[in-house]
Amino acid sequence: MQSFVIDALNGVSYGLLLFMLSAGLTLIFSMLGVLNFAHASFYMLGAYVGFSVAARAGFWWALVVAPFVVGLMGAALERWLLRRVRPHGHLAELLLTFGAAYLIGEGVKLVWGLQALSAVVPRALDGPLFDAYGIAFSRYRAFMMAVAIAMLVALHAVLRVSKAGLVVRAALTHPDAVEALGHDVPRVFTGVFAAGTALAALAGVIGAPLFVLEPAMAESVGSIVFVVVVIGGLGSLGGALVASLVIGCVQTVAVASDLSVGDLFGVLPGLPGDGDRMLPAAWSALTLAQLAPLVPYLLLVAMLAVRSRGLFGQREDDA
Repeated sequence: MQSFVIDALNGVSYGLLLFMLSAGLTLIFSMLGVLNFAHASFYMLGAYVGFSVAARAGFWWALVVAPFVVGLMGAALERWLLRRVRPHGHLAELLLTFGAAYLIGEGVKLVWGLQALSAVVPRALDGPLFDAYGIAFSRYRAFMMAVAIAMLVALHAVLRVSKAGLVVRAALTHPDAVEALGHDVPRVFTGVFAAGTALAALAGVIGAPLFVLEPAMAESVGSIVFVVVVIGGLGSLGGALVASLVIGCVQTVAVASDLSVGDLFGVLPGLPGDGDRMLPAAWSALTLAQLAPLVPYLLLVAMLAVRSRGLFGQREDDA
């Protein structure tokens, strides 16, 4: 029971990290209609910049400096590149961000090299938050969960309550009216894109001590982020949160499980008790831990088959 509780907490913490990363992509898509293929690359860039800042000034400065620097780079991308191709449609925007992802990846290799790096957990957050029956839950994961929840509350407050959020939402549907009131709509869009990339960088800084920093990290996490966004429903922050938690918990529990596929078939209701007889021997011997990397994509296929618009997405004719 204690082991299950710890696995569940680890799953929630991983899910909230996925939400921190997918929230920026969801924000950009819902506000600007841009499916930013370079989003995971900004996450990687934030992790590397945070690693360098933390090595010189400490982890807490990295939490501030890295999102600020990456946010400025995102603003520059929107201001001088995306804004120029926007009249040519969404395909041009998608191809531009796809190219930007490769440029960022090659830039990371030139600056930091090809070797894997390891970020250090800050001393104040090192060690277990609690230890029950020899099973510990780290303070750093608890901190990560607190930051993700605070980010969710801040996004809701800014987008739904504040005057800035009202201006942003009005600029999407009535840009001429917003400009007539004295607001610079292109600057508003640049700020939204910068905020989305800054959130990705923040997730990179916080996630760096838990994972190895390497040039391929954008590719490994980028596909999962798009799975989260599609399952939750394109443009829905609430859907991204639910999908992130589901994927994080299911994948973490699968990694910690020692059940095989044959055992699983044997315990499922409505199936014969001996699962090994229903499957080839090689399949029956596979463990859930080995299949854990496939979990997000299995959930994606199931969601597209049952509800193609995602958990909280809307059909185009309902929008």
